[in-house]
Amino acid sequence: MFLVRLIYTSRITKSFGPTDIDCILNSARKNNKEHDVTGLLFFNNKCFLQCLEGSRKMVNQTYNNIQNDKRHSDIILISYEEVIEREFEEWSMGYMHHANVFKNLNLKYSGKSEFEPEKMSAGSTFNFMLEIKEMLYKN
Repeated sequence: MFLVRLIYTSRITKSFGPTDIDCILNSARKNNKEHDVTGLLFFNNKCFLQCLEGSRKMVNQTYNNIQNDKRHSDIILISYEEVIEREFEEWSMGYMHHANVFKNLNLKYSGKSEFEPEKMSAGSTFNFMLEIKEMLYKN
């Protein structure tokens, strides 16, 4: 079985409600656990940056479900690659909200203080997520 890592970004739709992020997290954690998919989700009230890791089949299926989810729009695939090991194996879906991330982290990886993952390189988004992982471990 090949392991793959997929990173994408998307924007919320106008119909996105205050409880939708909790619904997304609960569903992702349940489904990902059942399918051995791991990852990390970052959300800033406007857009998502998410990393999915697992078998090619299950990551592709999960991403397909996200593409058909009416809470997501403007979905952009940032990176898709085979990997030899997972980086987020401890979480069926780790999560961090933007309130915990400072502008200088955005500056470090994008050259702007505003979070615009669609304007970041694949390497920058991955390193951004690795720093979020470290922040989650510290909390």
